[in-house]
Amino acid sequence: MEDTALPVPQTTPEVVAGLVANHREFLRFVEQRVASRALAEEILQDAFVKSLDRAEEIRESAVGWFYRMLRNAVIDHHRRRASANRRLEALAAELGGEGEPDAEFARVACECVTRLAAGLKPEYADALQRIDVEGIAVKAYAESTGISDSNAGVRIFRARAALRREVGRSCGTCAEHGCLDCSCKSAAVSGHA
Repeated sequence: MEDTALPVPQTTPEVVAGLVANHREFLRFVEQRVASRALAEEILQDAFVKSLDRAEEIRESAVGWFYRMLRNAVIDHHRRRASANRRLEALAAELGGEGEPDAEFARVACECVTRLAAGLKPEYADALQRIDVEGIAVKAYAESTGISDSNAGVRIFRARAALRREVGRSCGTCAEHGCLDCSCKSAAVSGHA
Protein backbone atom coordinates (compact mmCIF):
# COMPACT_ATOMS: atom_id res chain seq x y z
CA MET A 1 0.00 0.00 0.00
CA GLU A 2 1.37 3.42 -1.00
CA ASP A 3 1.66 6.31 1.43
CA THR A 4 -0.65 9.03 0.06
CA ALA A 5 0.04 11.58 2.79
CA LEU A 6 1.09 15.00 1.60
CA PRO A 7 4.67 15.95 2.35
CA VAL A 8 5.18 18.13 5.40
CA PRO A 9 6.58 21.49 4.29
CA GLN A 10 10.09 22.06 5.44
CA THR A 11 11.03 25.45 6.79
CA THR A 12 14.59 26.25 5.91
CA PRO A 13 16.99 27.27 8.65
CA GLU A 14 17.52 30.60 6.85
CA VAL A 15 13.79 31.40 7.03
CA VAL A 16 13.61 30.52 10.72
CA ALA A 17 16.75 32.53 11.48
CA GLY A 18 15.34 35.55 9.62
CA LEU A 19 12.07 35.39 11.57
CA VAL A 20 13.79 34.92 14.93
CA ALA A 21 16.20 37.80 14.19
CA ASN A 22 13.23 40.13 13.71
CA HIS A 23 11.39 39.04 16.87
CA ARG A 24 11.65 42.43 18.61
CA GLU A 25 10.38 44.33 15.57
CA PHE A 26 7.53 41.86 15.13
CA LEU A 27 6.58 42.21 18.79
CA ARG A 28 6.67 46.01 18.60
CA PHE A 29 4.50 45.89 15.45
CA VAL A 30 1.84 43.77 17.19
CA GLU A 31 2.04 45.57 20.54
CA GLN A 32 1.23 48.90 18.89
CA ARG A 33 -2.00 47.38 17.60
CA VAL A 34 -3.32 45.52 20.65
CA ALA A 35 -4.07 46.30 24.29
CA SER A 36 -1.05 44.80 26.03
CA ARG A 37 2.41 43.35 25.67
CA ALA A 38 1.25 39.97 26.98
CA LEU A 39 -1.44 39.81 24.33
CA ALA A 40 1.06 40.89 21.67
CA GLU A 41 3.43 38.11 22.74
CA GLU A 42 0.60 35.58 22.56
CA ILE A 43 -0.40 36.68 19.05
CA LEU A 44 3.23 36.64 17.91
CA GLN A 45 3.82 33.17 19.34
CA ASP A 46 0.70 31.82 17.60
CA ALA A 47 1.85 33.40 14.34
CA PHE A 48 5.29 31.78 14.67
CA VAL A 49 3.67 28.37 15.14
CA LYS A 50 1.32 28.88 12.17
CA SER A 51 4.18 30.08 10.00
CA LEU A 52 5.93 26.74 10.42
CA ASP A 53 2.87 25.01 8.94
CA ARG A 54 2.51 27.51 6.10
CA ALA A 55 6.10 27.93 4.99
CA GLU A 56 5.23 26.68 1.50
CA GLU A 57 3.25 29.91 0.96
CA ILE A 58 6.38 32.05 1.08
CA ARG A 59 6.92 33.48 -2.39
CA GLU A 60 8.83 36.61 -1.40
CA SER A 61 10.79 37.87 1.57
CA ALA A 62 10.00 35.75 4.64
CA VAL A 63 9.93 38.90 6.80
CA GLY A 64 7.42 40.67 4.55
CA TRP A 65 5.29 37.53 4.40
CA PHE A 66 5.38 37.24 8.20
CA TYR A 67 4.32 40.88 8.67
CA ARG A 68 1.28 40.09 6.53
CA MET A 69 0.55 37.08 8.79
CA LEU A 70 0.86 39.31 11.86
CA ARG A 71 -1.42 41.97 10.38
CA ASN A 72 -4.04 39.30 9.66
CA ALA A 73 -3.64 37.85 13.18
CA VAL A 74 -4.19 41.29 14.72
CA ILE A 75 -7.27 41.86 12.54
CA ASP A 76 -8.65 38.45 13.54
CA HIS A 77 -8.03 39.27 17.21
CA HIS A 78 -9.96 42.56 16.95
CA ARG A 79 -12.82 40.86 15.10
CA ARG A 80 -13.10 38.16 17.76
CA ARG A 81 -12.99 40.80 20.52
CA ALA A 82 -15.64 42.94 18.81
CA SER A 83 -17.85 39.89 18.31
CA ALA A 84 -17.45 38.89 21.97
CA ASN A 85 -18.26 42.46 23.07
CA ARG A 86 -21.43 42.47 20.94
CA ARG A 87 -22.52 39.16 22.49
CA LEU A 88 -21.85 40.51 26.00
CA GLU A 89 -23.79 43.70 25.28
CA ALA A 90 -26.72 41.68 23.93
CA LEU A 91 -26.68 39.47 27.02
CA ALA A 92 -26.49 42.50 29.33
CA ALA A 93 -29.43 44.11 27.53
CA GLU A 94 -31.40 40.88 27.76
CA LEU A 95 -30.67 40.45 31.45
CA GLY A 96 -31.25 44.14 32.16
CA GLY A 97 -34.83 43.88 30.96
CA GLU A 98 -35.51 40.98 33.29
CA GLY A 99 -34.10 42.66 36.39
CA GLU A 100 -37.02 44.91 37.28
CA PRO A 101 -39.83 43.17 39.16
CA ASP A 102 -43.42 43.96 38.39
CA ALA A 103 -44.56 46.81 40.67
CA GLU A 104 -47.78 45.03 41.69
CA PHE A 105 -45.90 41.83 42.51
CA ALA A 106 -43.34 43.76 44.56
CA ARG A 107 -46.12 45.54 46.49
CA VAL A 108 -47.94 42.28 47.31
CA ALA A 109 -44.74 40.49 48.31
CA CYS A 110 -43.70 43.45 50.43
CA GLU A 111 -47.05 43.47 52.25
CA CYS A 112 -46.75 39.75 52.92
CA VAL A 113 -43.20 40.02 54.25
CA THR A 114 -44.05 43.12 56.32
CA ARG A 115 -46.96 41.25 57.95
CA LEU A 116 -44.68 38.30 58.75
CA ALA A 117 -41.93 40.58 60.12
CA ALA A 118 -44.43 42.26 62.45
CA GLY A 119 -44.99 38.86 64.11
CA LEU A 120 -41.33 38.50 65.07
CA LYS A 121 -39.78 39.55 68.39
CA PRO A 122 -40.18 43.36 68.63
CA GLU A 123 -36.41 44.04 68.50
CA TYR A 124 -36.12 41.89 65.35
CA ALA A 125 -39.07 43.59 63.68
CA ASP A 126 -37.60 47.00 64.57
CA ALA A 127 -34.13 46.07 63.22
CA LEU A 128 -35.62 44.80 59.93
CA GLN A 129 -37.80 47.87 59.52
CA ARG A 130 -35.07 50.40 60.21
CA ILE A 131 -32.11 48.68 58.51
CA ASP A 132 -33.64 46.78 55.58
CA VAL A 133 -36.72 48.88 54.82
CA GLU A 134 -35.65 52.40 55.82
CA GLY A 135 -32.03 51.78 54.84
CA ILE A 136 -30.18 53.15 57.84
CA ALA A 137 -26.68 51.81 58.46
CA VAL A 138 -26.15 49.10 61.07
CA LYS A 139 -23.81 51.44 62.95
CA ALA A 140 -26.45 54.20 63.05
CA TYR A 141 -29.04 51.66 64.21
CA ALA A 142 -26.67 50.54 66.99
CA GLU A 143 -26.15 54.12 68.16
CA SER A 144 -29.88 54.93 68.12
CA THR A 145 -30.79 51.84 70.14
CA GLY A 146 -27.84 52.06 72.54
CA ILE A 147 -26.27 48.71 71.64
CA SER A 148 -22.81 47.87 70.29
CA ASP A 149 -22.15 47.67 66.55
CA SER A 150 -21.44 43.95 66.82
CA ASN A 151 -24.65 43.36 68.78
CA ALA A 152 -26.59 45.24 66.10
CA GLY A 153 -24.95 43.08 63.42
CA VAL A 154 -25.93 39.92 65.28
CA ARG A 155 -29.48 41.22 65.80
CA ILE A 156 -30.08 41.96 62.10
CA PHE A 157 -28.54 38.60 61.17
CA ARG A 158 -30.87 36.75 63.56
CA ALA A 159 -33.84 38.88 62.50
CA ARG A 160 -33.28 38.01 58.83
CA ALA A 161 -32.93 34.31 59.69
CA ALA A 162 -36.17 34.41 61.71
CA LEU A 163 -37.96 36.20 58.86
CA ARG A 164 -36.65 33.63 56.36
CA ARG A 165 -38.11 30.84 58.54
CA GLU A 166 -41.46 32.62 58.75
CA VAL A 167 -41.60 33.20 55.00
CA GLY A 168 -40.79 29.51 54.51
CA ARG A 169 -43.62 28.50 56.83
CA SER A 170 -46.09 30.88 55.23
CA CYS A 171 -45.19 30.46 51.58
CA GLY A 172 -43.83 26.89 51.54
CA THR A 173 -41.45 25.87 48.78
CA CYS A 174 -42.23 29.07 46.94
CA ALA A 175 -39.97 30.86 49.43
CA GLU A 176 -37.01 28.61 48.58
CA HIS A 177 -37.31 28.95 44.80
CA GLY A 178 -38.61 32.48 44.43
CA CYS A 179 -42.20 33.58 44.83
CA LEU A 180 -44.11 33.53 41.58
CA ASP A 181 -47.58 33.95 42.98
CA CYS A 182 -48.27 35.26 46.44
CA SER A 183 -51.43 33.61 47.68
CA CYS A 184 -50.92 34.30 51.36
CA LYS A 185 -53.75 35.56 53.55
CA SER A 186 -52.69 39.22 53.22
CA ALA A 187 -52.70 39.10 49.42
CA ALA A 188 -56.03 37.23 49.32
CA VAL A 189 -57.66 39.78 51.60
CA SER A 190 -56.47 42.71 49.49
CA GLY A 191 -57.65 41.00 46.28
CA HIS A 192 -54.21 40.44 44.76
CA ALA A 193 -53.92 36.66 44.95
